[in-house]
Amino acid sequence: MQQSINKAKVLIESLPYIREFSGKTVVIKYGGHAMVDEELKRNFALDVILMKYIGINPVIVHGGGPQINRFLDKMHITPSYIEGMRVTDGETMDVVEMVLVGKVNKEIVGLINHCGGKAVGLSGRDGDLVQAKKMTIHSKTQPGDRPPELIDLGRVGEVTKINPDILSTLDQRDFIPVIAPVGVGEDGQAFNINADLVAGAIAAELNAMKLVLLTDVTGVKDKNDELLSTIEMENIENLIESGVISGGMIPKLRCCVSAINGGVTKSHIIDGRIEHALLLELFTPEGIGTEIIG
Repeated sequence: MQQSINKAKVLIESLPYIREFSGKTVVIKYGGHAMVDEELKRNFALDVILMKYIGINPVIVHGGGPQINRFLDKMHITPSYIEGMRVTDGETMDVVEMVLVGKVNKEIVGLINHCGGKAVGLSGRDGDLVQAKKMTIHSKTQPGDRPPELIDLGRVGEVTKINPDILSTLDQRDFIPVIAPVGVGEDGQAFNINADLVAGAIAAELNAMKLVLLTDVTGVKDKNDELLSTIEMENIENLIESGVISGGMIPKLRCCVSAINGGVTKSHIIDGRIEHALLLELFTPEGIGTEIIG
């Protein structure tokens, strides 16, 4: 009996958060170990289904780098990276789109539907959802007085515009959108875009209440390796300059800042390796991971 009472208390404790988030949009970047471990995959599907049933509008943007690399390896194509970004020539772009849109996306959609939800898979090319242009980057240093060189990443893109019409239509019919981070350029060709950037841009366009990035780390840590539960976005650049924030966490935090500047209420970086990480972040007072606030 006590166990049942404790379950009831958990539901009551979550009531204020359910009331607060009902009718609001939460954009989730789904990636890392949570996309690989079978039990975590099922937990994720159940989490977003529960969110939808209680009136929250989850929008999922997924990655798929390891899956792409496995397929490239089968084709004897060696992946190449510059400053952490995949160099994407025409052949690699075909593989990226095939794996992200044709395999990974459909697996996520199928799992959500199998668990009792209503999900629809999209890429950024559907309904011109994610419009993009070629990303241009320059080398950081050059000997002497030579100007930085332009680095060609191939069909790596950056978001220019989000067209939310198709997402609004799906929301009206109570579907959960699952989006592969492939954008479309003015020439109609596909672009490979970082999933964090796509999630942040969609969250801003939808005026989402939250942007949640699932990662394989506990969150952002300070110099003493202690978790920073909250970071004000005005302090992020100082933390980067001081070396507290480094590596792959830098673009994630800048993505969070961009989303907040675009109208998102809060951004979160949480550990997707924890069972039911989404529910713990949304419906408990202490949450998990690191929240970024304006």
